[in-house]
Amino acid sequence: MSAIDINEIIKQVTAEVCANLGMGADTAPASGINSADLAKYIDHTLLKPEASLNEVKKICDEAKKYNFASVCVNTNYIKFVADSLEGSGVTPCCVVGFPLGAMIPEAKAGEALIAVNNGAKEVDMVINIGAVKSGDWKQVHKDIEGVVNATRGRAIVKVIIETCLLTDEEKVKACAISKLAGAHFVKTSTGFSKGGATVEDVKLMRKTIGPEMGLKASGGVRTYEDAVSMIEAGATRLGTSSGVKLVLGEDSAERKCINCGACNAVCPSGRAVVMKGLY
Repeated sequence: MSAIDINEIIKQVTAEVCANLGMGADTAPASGINSADLAKYIDHTLLKPEASLNEVKKICDEAKKYNFASVCVNTNYIKFVADSLEGSGVTPCCVVGFPLGAMIPEAKAGEALIAVNNGAKEVDMVINIGAVKSGDWKQVHKDIEGVVNATRGRAIVKVIIETCLLTDEEKVKACAISKLAGAHFVKTSTGFSKGGATVEDVKLMRKTIGPEMGLKASGGVRTYEDAVSMIEAGATRLGTSSGVKLVLGEDSAERKCINCGACNAVCPSGRAVVMKGLY
């Protein structure tokens, strides 16, 4: 596809989305969701550079226990994660070109190919942010398409557009080009830049991509209220290192003994930790 074709499509999509910004997200309210239901949305994430093998094993065990959607790690650990999750129903996921997205497309595609060969079923790639800021949509398209082609039929591709660094118009264009290049999801943030997911950005992204693509909100999703607000805005996946806290309701002040009198070895509501000396 030529640069002229890409630029014309991006121009048309941007004009259409910007004209309809007041319409809101095309998603159903999720206010009835409870904390346990959040598990199916959560990519249980550990991306810090100092993460140890024991820490990665821990999040794999947690993901299997709480039936999270995936475990998301750096490519260094993806084979271990894929082996650990085999048969569990939890998907092995990794990041590519993380966290800057500034390498050449061939390097990013190569990393993605190695990742799927090592068991990745989902790949979260960082867009070439500098190319976006430069308006070089041919380069952006090549970058995303390279990863899509390298993983085709073997993994879902999520494109991290790093919303905190983009204008609204650039966010719309980045989402549009991701869809055009064949990605399956767009994603708000790496969590390593100056901001994370916002409800406003999720709504804008959903409006741009329509109902058929996935949308992952990541960066700063730490409470039940954060999670529900992102889902209501249009997110279909949540990237967070706080998954266990979310499903257990540990962010809530209600996580205390309420003296119901029904406790034995465990709290029947799951809201408190019962110590042996208390019963």
